[in-house]
Amino acid sequence: MIKKNLKMLLITTVIILLPIIAGLILWNKLPDEIPIHFNAEGIADGWGGKGVAVFALPLFMLAIHWICVFVTSLDPKSKNITSKNINLVLWITPVLSVFVSGIIYSFALGHELNINTIFPVFFGLFFIVIGNFMPKCKQNYSIGVKVPWALESEENWNYTHRLAGKTWVIGGLLIIALSFLKMVWIFMAITIIMVIIPVIGSYLFHKKENKQ
Repeated sequence: MIKKNLKMLLITTVIILLPIIAGLILWNKLPDEIPIHFNAEGIADGWGGKGVAVFALPLFMLAIHWICVFVTSLDPKSKNITSKNINLVLWITPVLSVFVSGIIYSFALGHELNINTIFPVFFGLFFIVIGNFMPKCKQNYSIGVKVPWALESEENWNYTHRLAGKTWVIGGLLIIALSFLKMVWIFMAITIIMVIIPVIGSYLFHKKENKQ
């Protein structure tokens, strides 16, 4: 996987590190202490030095990116991972890196942003994209709903991921639609339900298979 997608891997690596370049350009404008964590009300409650915001966060994202790629490349069922699924793995972290750093820099420069609206909308779109990929995902140990009974049965896997795809798309749309309420517990509740429904559905399908 790594050798085959080396060019895209290098491109996504550069994108993950773009916030460092932006941070160096803005260095003299950035305050010595920068907000790097926000509570449920969207208020900054964690601070770090410029070095942490500019260098540490993108480098941490880069480490996560390479770990995900490396683990995926070692998957025993890597032949089942389609190019679309690989592109999803390759682009999740770059998008998160640019988004998170953009939020942090904006706050540091004194721009007022409504975190309780921005994050639900962003992650709602994120869930919708993943939901569209789910039904196309074949059996593997790296991507998808990797419960044991789905990994044991191709029919269960396909059913689980069709269900997960619909659930995540609907969940993403709900999160976006309700983002104006600015209640983080709604976002968390919908996200938990999105995870639970495919797992329960997969288990019930497994029980049904065993009875036949």
